[in-house]
Amino acid sequence: MNTPLSLLYLLIFPGGLFLIAMGLVYEWADRKLVAQFQNRIGPRWFQPLADVIKLLAKEEIIPAGVSSGLFTALPIVAVAAALTAALNVPMFGLRPAYSFSGDLIVAMYLLSLMTLCTGLAGANTNDRFSLIGATRTLTQLFSYEAPFMLALLGPAIMAGSWNISEINAYAESHLWMVVTQPIGALVAIIGLMGKLELPPFDAPEAETEIVSGALTEYSGRGLALFHIGKDIELVIGLTMVSAFYFGGLSNPIYFIVKTVVLLLITAGLQSLFARLRIDQTVGMWWRLGALLALLQLLVLIVFKGFGL
Repeated sequence: MNTPLSLLYLLIFPGGLFLIAMGLVYEWADRKLVAQFQNRIGPRWFQPLADVIKLLAKEEIIPAGVSSGLFTALPIVAVAAALTAALNVPMFGLRPAYSFSGDLIVAMYLLSLMTLCTGLAGANTNDRFSLIGATRTLTQLFSYEAPFMLALLGPAIMAGSWNISEINAYAESHLWMVVTQPIGALVAIIGLMGKLELPPFDAPEAETEIVSGALTEYSGRGLALFHIGKDIELVIGLTMVSAFYFGGLSNPIYFIVKTVVLLLITAGLQSLFARLRIDQTVGMWWRLGALLALLQLLVLIVFKGFGL
């Protein structure tokens, strides 16, 4: 085992620093696209990086009456979970750094930790806006995580594997599953937006209602780490949906083209719809999204059972 080379892969490329940089680039692209759709100029290319550097340089204030250890650890766990999940995903169209049977389940669990950490961060404070944001975050977690996971299970059933690399290889050699499983693709895209709390599913952090939601009491490096973690999850989510539903990712060119097109779709949806109330966000999608995903899974199981 070449230890220096392994560390290079984990810390620099294609993981670690490269993944963080790519997350900042995709955040800028998302904000820029939404601004253009709304007839605004949007941020300059270095704005996300400048925001992170500014937050890292600021003092981190720990509010009175909170568990200081938990307050400090939660953003670190959130970023670590997202970075660990990236080890199982074909980032930049390359082979995953670490692949094993069942890594799809592990990756989905790790991606859920970001939302759990955000909810716990809000519940750990005495601020009323943070508590409301935490309640909304955890409520939305159950409404969007389940349909998103069910949507990713469709390609897994067709590939006959729980290994992300094998599902990606199956998607490359067959008709794009966005054609054969359009409902699953739609549920996956909307589920990803809800999971990341992107508009119109941003009720948990609605600035005009509850300041910054669960993260209202966070500042400095804690807030920066949460933002970095969400950017990493954006890249991982786009990668998984592209790999499963849009013909797989076999090289860097396919990775860039497919994930950017998918980002264009999500940016368009963000611009088209106004923010939904939390009851609309939860009630409508939990009933509709989960039901559609389950119906498609039932059809796929029958399809596979008869060997069609």
